[in-house]
Amino acid sequence: MHHFPIVHWQGLNIDISAFLAIIISCVITFVLARLAVRNLSLTNPGKLQNFLEWTVEFVHSVIASTMPLNKVRPYLALGMTLIMFIFISNLLGLPFGIVTEVHDPIGWLGITSEDIQEEEHYALAWWKSPTADLSVTSGLALVVFILVHYLGLKQNTKHYLKHYFEPYWYFLPLNIIKELAKPVTLALRLFANIFAGEVLIATILMLSVWGIPFLIVWQGFSIFVGAIQAFLFTILTMVYISQATIHDEGAEH
Repeated sequence: MHHFPIVHWQGLNIDISAFLAIIISCVITFVLARLAVRNLSLTNPGKLQNFLEWTVEFVHSVIASTMPLNKVRPYLALGMTLIMFIFISNLLGLPFGIVTEVHDPIGWLGITSEDIQEEEHYALAWWKSPTADLSVTSGLALVVFILVHYLGLKQNTKHYLKHYFEPYWYFLPLNIIKELAKPVTLALRLFANIFAGEVLIATILMLSVWGIPFLIVWQGFSIFVGAIQAFLFTILTMVYISQATIHDEGAEH
């Protein structure tokens, strides 16, 4: 069984493996974005520029499927950032598996000799996909939750507040529960799919040589799952923003 290195600081439990992976995900996302726009050309675009243009068109179409076309542009950067960061984060845990065995107590991690003696092999896993950590996916969902309701209050105040009392005023508690459930499902869906994939990979690795064919197949399928989950998180974010900020005038007639 692998343990993750946890640092206890000021009442906070900081998972070092998740922290390192988040930093790497941010760096990779930023570097890819910068490289893609470094040498833009209309006549002779490079492969990275072509890929960026395809990604922008894809994200644009995703957002346009949730709201009127004239409302898409302000959210294009948000959509690009979400889909790139989440996809990269989903894949980070696949090719790497940094695990070290612990034989002596480590004070700054709170590992005592009793902890080591309880297990035959006490091992620390220093790497995983950031999105395989519930606190990370919850943080992403919380940012989306705050952004959605801020935009709803700012851009569509009257109708945004009114929808909590529809179709009748006594539906207020149910509508509040519905809004609170949105970030919860966002966080749990992303976390559960990526975490389950990494658990399965760890299980396959226990098969040693016999698990290599299964590992290759699952690695390929995990890339597909990572892309789907990044897409779902992004499109649901845009759906929630659209519901909060855009008022359908025809709905009242």
